[in-house]
Amino acid sequence: MFDKLDHAQLLAFYDKFVAPWSIKILIALLIFVIGQLVAKFVAGMLGKILGRTKLDKILVEFIQSLVNALLLVFVIVAALDQLGVNTNSVIAVLGAAGLAIGLALQGSLQNFAAGFMLLIFRPFKSGDFVEAAGVSGIIDKIGIFSTIMHTGDNKQVIIPNGTIYSSNIINYSARGTRRIDMVFGIGYRDDIRLARDVIAKVISADARVLPEPEPLIAVGELGAHSVNFYVRPWVKADEFWDVKFALTEQIKLAFDENGISIPFPQMDIHWNKPTE
Repeated sequence: MFDKLDHAQLLAFYDKFVAPWSIKILIALLIFVIGQLVAKFVAGMLGKILGRTKLDKILVEFIQSLVNALLLVFVIVAALDQLGVNTNSVIAVLGAAGLAIGLALQGSLQNFAAGFMLLIFRPFKSGDFVEAAGVSGIIDKIGIFSTIMHTGDNKQVIIPNGTIYSSNIINYSARGTRRIDMVFGIGYRDDIRLARDVIAKVISADARVLPEPEPLIAVGELGAHSVNFYVRPWVKADEFWDVKFALTEQIKLAFDENGISIPFPQMDIHWNKPTE
């Protein structure tokens, strides 16, 4: 076929099709290659800037990936536009696909959005002891879609972020200190002043109890069978349970040594001998 074409026809074909499309393809490739490099550079710089902040590393990496992906989409659309492709149709298709995927992954997107908020506002961090979604435990990892924690009996619990973010969150480690609330009952015949001194002595002997705020030792209630002391010392959050268990044991032993009774429910059974 080409043998029958004269030089003028080949030149016309080249000028009409080959040259314009060669330039368009070359420009499109340049846009794509340079755009990739720019997207990678911008995402890297953003990662370095965010890395100097207090944002979680997972969130920083996610933002980097998201920015890089969005820039690549823009670069691809620009390259296709250079080739003469109707980019409006491409954008419409991408939008429809995004909507369909969003509807199909509605629950996952809810968890994703909640994870994003948790990583930004940081109501807790790894190592904190929290109560959330009805579970109490220590946070191991905060992910984009779920949070992993382990309970006191070493069970691993994976909770969707949407469930956590929509529930009340109690962070026992956030303040650094915690108050131990204890109640000790003594008999009505026991000396409450002696009991107060005994409790105060036990508390002051434990170096883990903080001097400020001052521990509270007060008669809080006159119960049906006992005079109840409210004992409320302050300790470091990570020493809460150790101190509570130790004080409970030491106060019981001190009561025994000083003859202070701790009332407990009793049942008296009277058996009437049947009359003959």
